[in-house]
Amino acid sequence: METLQTPQILLVLTNLPDEASARRLADVLVAERLAACVNLLAPCRSVYRWQGALASAEEIPLLIKTTTARYAALETAIRTQHPYELPEIIAVPVAHGLPDYLAWVATETTPDITSC
Repeated sequence: METLQTPQILLVLTNLPDEASARRLADVLVAERLAACVNLLAPCRSVYRWQGALASAEEIPLLIKTTTARYAALETAIRTQHPYELPEIIAVPVAHGLPDYLAWVATETTPDITSC
């Protein structure tokens, strides 16, 4: 349940086709305060069905930390910046975590109202 003191934190997952596009997306998300932190993981092999055919690709997974309040804007930014026609965007609620870390995520994703 979301309270004023502790916003609901989300872990958002997506994959990018290469490190350059993953870095660009991570930079945009953090710079725009849509994410407090983005982890770029080691390349992995994804196997999936696309348009009726078996497909496989090397991808860079991203772990994105944000809040439910910033999710809609984050999703829009991912869709705008992402090179895939249909990007994977999955948000998982964080049930527990170090309170100070969760507070940091909330603070870092709060829009800077002084710059408006």
